[in-house]
Amino acid sequence: MDVSLTLIVIMAILFACGVYAMLERSLTRVLIGFLLLGNATNLLLLIVMGVPGAAPFHGVDGEVSDPLPQALTLTAIVITFAVSAFLLALIYRSWQLGQADTVEDDEADIALRERTDADEDLMEDDANLDQEATTDFVGVQTSPITVLHMRDHPAIHDDAPTDRPVVVERSRPAASDSPDEEDRP
Repeated sequence: MDVSLTLIVIMAILFACGVYAMLERSLTRVLIGFLLLGNATNLLLLIVMGVPGAAPFHGVDGEVSDPLPQALTLTAIVITFAVSAFLLALIYRSWQLGQADTVEDDEADIALRERTDADEDLMEDDANLDQEATTDFVGVQTSPITVLHMRDHPAIHDDAPTDRPVVVERSRPAASDSPDEEDRP
């Protein structure tokens, strides 16, 4: 079976419509665009699958289908379903709060859009002046995290292995360990 040109054209149209719909401000259109992208991805994987054949079981003679595109298609279906459920919950909550599902600009978005190139250059110059990293915690006493060692608290038992080599010294018999002359026969 050759790949049909019709499938490729439909897949391209679904991708284009999905991307266009996702660029809208309405969350419902974003959901529709995402569903179109999911279906276009499934068609892409169907096209990539190639020649259909027998199920890929052990001992089957003849041409068998590639199981990887089938597994990827199932994964794409599950991901599309999960994200669609999340977007539906987001749309429902947005409708409950504001009786609309459009995403509006806030003050930060408007200020960012109105920023000019001169403002950008000024911000870059200010960023170059601060080369040192600053912190609110200057000393050990003001740090919010206290590291305890086994010397700090008697209940801490530190028997973790270390990467230091273990130096083994040979023990030499001490003067008291040598046999006395009285003990000799």
